[in-house]
Amino acid sequence: MDIKDVEKLAELARIELSAPEKESMLHDMKGILDYVKVIESVEVEDILPDYKLHNVWREDKHIPREFSHDSIIEQFPDSQDGFLKVKKIL
Repeated sequence: MDIKDVEKLAELARIELSAPEKESMLHDMKGILDYVKVIESVEVEDILPDYKLHNVWREDKHIPREFSHDSIIEQFPDSQDGFLKVKKIL
């Protein structure tokens, strides 16, 4: 990774970076990539997970509900002429 890569990333992100910020970003990106290399080097093939996976899905059930214009108006705190009254929103 070099300055050109940082400049391309800044262009894609539509941010402007000064020269010191580009150098700082380059230093940070190199540190991140070095850390990723360390993580990639860890051998995990023979390690068994400490947890059990299980299916949490369930079948969808249709629950019929009775909704009518009148039942909604009866439950609403304030109505007038068949309409629901709400506070003014600006």
